[in-house]
Amino acid sequence: MGVRIGADVGGTFTDVVVERSDGTYASTKVLTTRDAPERAILGGLERLAAAESISLTDIDQLIHGTTLATNALIERRGARTALVTTEGFRDVIETRTESRFEQYDLNIVLPTPLIERRDRHTLSERRDARGNVLIPFDEVAASELIEQLGADGYESVAVGFLHSYVDGTNERRFRDLLLERCPDMSVSISSEVSPQMREYERFNTACANAYVQPLIASYLVRLRDELRELGVQAPLYLVHSGGGLMSVESAAAFPVRLVESGPAGGAIFAADLAARYGRNRVLSFDMGGTTAKISLIDDARPATAKTFEVDRTARFKKGSGMPVSIPVIDMIEIGAGGGSIASIDSLDQIRIGPHSAGSEPGPAAYSLGGLDATVTDANLQLGRLHPDTFGVTDIDLSSSLATDALVRSVGDRLGLDADMSAIGVAEVVDENMANAARAHAVESGKDLGGYTMIAFGGGAPLHAARLMDKLGLNEMLVPPGAGVGSAIGFLVAPFSFEAVKSFYTSTVDFDVDGSNTVLADLADEAISFVRQGTDSDVVVERQVSMRYAGQGWEIPVSIGENSTFDDSAADLLSSRFTKAYEEFFGRAIDDLPIETVSWSVRVSSLIPQRASVELSAIPGDAPTCDSYREAYDAASGQKVTTKLFNRDTLGPGRAIDGPAIIAEQQTTTVIASHHRCTVQPDGTLLITRRPEVSL
Repeated sequence: MGVRIGADVGGTFTDVVVERSDGTYASTKVLTTRDAPERAILGGLERLAAAESISLTDIDQLIHGTTLATNALIERRGARTALVTTEGFRDVIETRTESRFEQYDLNIVLPTPLIERRDRHTLSERRDARGNVLIPFDEVAASELIEQLGADGYESVAVGFLHSYVDGTNERRFRDLLLERCPDMSVSISSEVSPQMREYERFNTACANAYVQPLIASYLVRLRDELRELGVQAPLYLVHSGGGLMSVESAAAFPVRLVESGPAGGAIFAADLAARYGRNRVLSFDMGGTTAKISLIDDARPATAKTFEVDRTARFKKGSGMPVSIPVIDMIEIGAGGGSIASIDSLDQIRIGPHSAGSEPGPAAYSLGGLDATVTDANLQLGRLHPDTFGVTDIDLSSSLATDALVRSVGDRLGLDADMSAIGVAEVVDENMANAARAHAVESGKDLGGYTMIAFGGGAPLHAARLMDKLGLNEMLVPPGAGVGSAIGFLVAPFSFEAVKSFYTSTVDFDVDGSNTVLADLADEAISFVRQGTDSDVVVERQVSMRYAGQGWEIPVSIGENSTFDDSAADLLSSRFTKAYEEFFGRAIDDLPIETVSWSVRVSSLIPQRASVELSAIPGDAPTCDSYREAYDAASGQKVTTKLFNRDTLGPGRAIDGPAIIAEQQTTTVIASHHRCTVQPDGTLLITRRPEVSL
């Protein structure tokens, strides 16, 4: 097997991982270079190659995940973009839908539309929901509008016409005319970016794609060129939000699919581990420097969704963000990372995030100019982190700067010393993450009882034990390479693509030919994207979103991989929908027609199964303690003498009773006084409650 590299660019750190020939991983973690993210990748790659004696010319594959698209949307740092839509629909992205995340609050704050009204233009054309022409496409007006767009200096244009998901002819014609006049302009048409019903979501997705397209395209070109200059000739692939790999060309055409790129890698990492460890119900907990991500994994498969909200104005509130209609791994993400800034609100309460110190200037303890107290500063003050064992070689942690920041940001306002300020910060961020997990479980219709937590990311093992207690979980796993879990997830992700299209039909008058045509077209589209990266065997999964007539939402129903519909299709789909509806809501509704709304085909390359690991909580011999230090124990609520261990020296079967801290290159694991850690055959840390300790 050749050399494969995974590179995850986060808001604070960039993780670079190499897969060794024996299946193990080596990694490095460097500060993200915000203005030019490729510099951090190149620097980390050179450092890792030197440490592992790897020639850059021997790299066979480089897989990359990035938050660049997400950050551009949140921070509004995209291209100057215009929206062209059907006459009368100029304000769809601003008026949104009639749904309100706070039904009775007249002062709710919604995200500002991505495209300002002055940049939204209309054109005379119209089709009905069946694709029939109501108003012909006005070629003369289109040409005049294109002249105006060129003269106004737009970098990118989003095109979203009414009902174009049924027939995108007019959108394609406008694009052709535009590129004839302005060949260097980026164009995104909704019938290709998101061919689904519901104009607000579809237009918004096309706008988001157009908004970030020049930025992403420029970044990918720079990255590829600079990799070539270093001698890396390997193909570059991107991780998309659905948890698979896509080519550079596909990423440049549909950059909106990169919105949850990095977090998707983490979910794939956790799903792979769930399969290896035989755990069917897993809570994936990924905490980095900027955000924390939580997802649920059942039967070794992350939950997925067809829409995702960016830039929520209200924490945990569905509907408060900017929706994009893309296939995505379903998760909740909050501003709770190591760099999340602590502050005091008007009610003298400690608040954590959503703002982050990031990599520039970083937490106060980084000695890079940051003045605000962060979660990292709190962990350093509490003894959980230590300058001698901090895994990022570029950073010299300063305990004194952390203490000063905590007193200045929290203590002076509340009359607390540095230790109590740090305890407050830690407890608030832990409760925020626990609330996020509870909210996500409720939204997903799940009970967290019986779930196993898998903790990874630079910050998660520091907080996971406390989170485990707050959620009432009995078991937690910290796998090898936890500090760079998302980057490792990139290396186990399949090549995949999910094609989605709205197509309405009813079980009362089922369109057999139309359904077969849609599924065949979607399969061809998805396979063509996958073949850009691999020629291996693939798995085809087909799904249709269905509802009872009169309902405004749908539930997904799986259908066979290769079957062709015939006259019995209506009965087959009705039966499967009824079963799925009963499982979701408890009972079905009799004597109502059933409708199909959208169809999807996901094609994924087959990946080899890795050897399973049998986990055991039976304690073995206790390892020799490396040293001791005073560290805060949440179970007892005070600083206590805590055992310190180096993870690299812990052999299989070793058992450690808390309070203890296990340090490794990229992260640190905290074990509370009522917990026990048992080292597994592959080096995984299994953390459970000590049976002899009661709380």
